[in-house]
Amino acid sequence: MGNDGGSFAKRTELVKVKKKPEAVDKANQTRARWAFCALSKRRLEEPIVACALGKLYNKVALIEFLLNRDAYGDGEKICAHIRSLKDVKTLTLTANSAPVPADIEPTEHTQFMCPLTQKEMNGLTPFVYLRTCGCVFAAAGLNAMRSSPSESASEPEKDTCPSCATKYTHSLDCVPLNPSQEEETRLRELMAAERLLEPAKKSKKRKAAAADLVPEPPAKKAAPAPTISTASNALRTTLALEEAKRKATMSDAVKTLYDKGDPQKDTFMTRGTFTRYA
Repeated sequence: MGNDGGSFAKRTELVKVKKKPEAVDKANQTRARWAFCALSKRRLEEPIVACALGKLYNKVALIEFLLNRDAYGDGEKICAHIRSLKDVKTLTLTANSAPVPADIEPTEHTQFMCPLTQKEMNGLTPFVYLRTCGCVFAAAGLNAMRSSPSESASEPEKDTCPSCATKYTHSLDCVPLNPSQEEETRLRELMAAERLLEPAKKSKKRKAAAADLVPEPPAKKAAPAPTISTASNALRTTLALEEAKRKATMSDAVKTLYDKGDPQKDTFMTRGTFTRYA
């Protein structure tokens, strides 16, 4: 089994072994989701918006993506569900008033917190935002402030935002930020159901195509143009009437010249001449 000079080949060198998955630093992943834009991967800076799936974006980066969907390499994979700024909500966030610890960098300090519970928005505590007004709270703090904790399935009661007093429905307007995979699937289904209820919008091209499909009203039938045969018949009739009037005024002597029943016989005086009778 020696190769050269007494070295031995190990099994791992001869047989391909499936590599173990690399360990993922969950703490860094959590910090990236709550402190950085999901699209541009830059640090979150106000104005900050959230989509129907609870992802956080810098509004400037999202506008760049909507103007040019190739501006970011994985933009279509991350936010293909965003069609315009109407599909996102600008968030009203509360700045973190806690002092920055001396052992961490200022950029690593949590930027925002819940105005009700004073808990930091760092991923350790579930946070939600309201679709009606965009205010952000810790889920536990918002539930504690609800005026109607019990809702009927048929007619859910309206709650009041503790920050701006806007009315909202907890089951429909309360969207979790950076949800779990199962929760994100539920939000996708809800978004798809809401979009099915949207009225269909017709673009200019579609309107033009629809206009082409509508048949034009039938035009009025025009009178047929007079043909040559029709004009000839009319002229022949007119000439026949004039001829009949002219013959009616002739004398009997002149009429005998046009009578074909008794043709005039030629004599030696008229034979061979070119006499014409009018």
